[in-house]
Amino acid sequence: MHIETAPTEKRYEKPEGERRGLVIVNTGDGKGKSTAAFGLALRAHGRGKAVRIFQFMKVPSARFGEHRMFEQIGIPIEGLGDGFSWKSKDLEHSAQLARDGWERARAAILSGEHFMVVLDEITYPLIYGWLPLEPVLETLRTRPRDVHVVLTGRRCPGEIIELADTVTEMQLVKHAFKAGIPAQRGIED
Repeated sequence: MHIETAPTEKRYEKPEGERRGLVIVNTGDGKGKSTAAFGLALRAHGRGKAVRIFQFMKVPSARFGEHRMFEQIGIPIEGLGDGFSWKSKDLEHSAQLARDGWERARAAILSGEHFMVVLDEITYPLIYGWLPLEPVLETLRTRPRDVHVVLTGRRCPGEIIELADTVTEMQLVKHAFKAGIPAQRGIED
């Protein structure tokens, strides 16, 4: 471990720009993309801000830990998909669910009623070709000025990364699953 001296002076100047809604992307092969987005949702909700979460790959009946908690505290979370693509019995149906779900998410973003809209796992329907990229880009560009949008998923299209204000790439260093340890409730659900 490398020990470093704690800073005694601020290492940055306070930005002087105007506050506005941000486009935030969590991508990469590492764990934590959705978890980070949910943390932002909790932070905003804690400040009394309206938040809405759309999960593009989860089924509407999903009852993972985040669904149970968000339901308890009053953050709407909606599964738009039919689960893992490799479990789908009809990929065209999966694609249609993504397109229908996008219309609901798009309406929520453009309504201006929410401080933050989370588009969890939206990169998958984009990179699978189920959802056209241009309507997503157009919605991000034309959304109401104060609406924050958080997008998650692996292999985020470069066009979204270019448009985004903040992009974090989660890097996989080590994962218990690769050591033969199965997913565990409360950690990966």
